[in-house]
Amino acid sequence: MDINEMLQKICKAASDKKAKDIITMNMKGLMFATDYFVICSAATATQVRAIADNIEEELDKVDVHFIHKEGYQEGEWILLDYGDIVAHIFRDVNREYYALEELWSNAEIKKFED
Repeated sequence: MDINEMLQKICKAASDKKAKDIITMNMKGLMFATDYFVICSAATATQVRAIADNIEEELDKVDVHFIHKEGYQEGEWILLDYGDIVAHIFRDVNREYYALEELWSNAEIKKFED
C-alpha cells in the first residue's frame, strides 16, 4: 500500500465514525519523524476512541499496524503513529487548544472530502 492509499484509508476510517474537519498535512521537509499528519476531531472521548479503533481496524485488515499509540485511555487526544503517517484524533476543545494546524502553518493542508 502506498502512502496516498494509506492516507485515504485513514481519512475514510475516521469519516466512517463521523470525525469532523479531517485534514492531511504534508510534513515533508518540516520534520524528520513523519511525512504526513492526519488530523480530525470529535465531540466526546468515546467518539475519539471509536475513531481511533476504526482506523486501527481498517488498517489491520490490510496488514498495516501502528508503531505507537498514545492517549487512548483518556480519549482527549489519541495519536496513532504509522511511521510515514501520524494520525491525531482530538476532542474538539483540545484540537483548538493545541492548534497543530497553526503550529505547523507552513505545511500544505488538504481537507478530506468523503
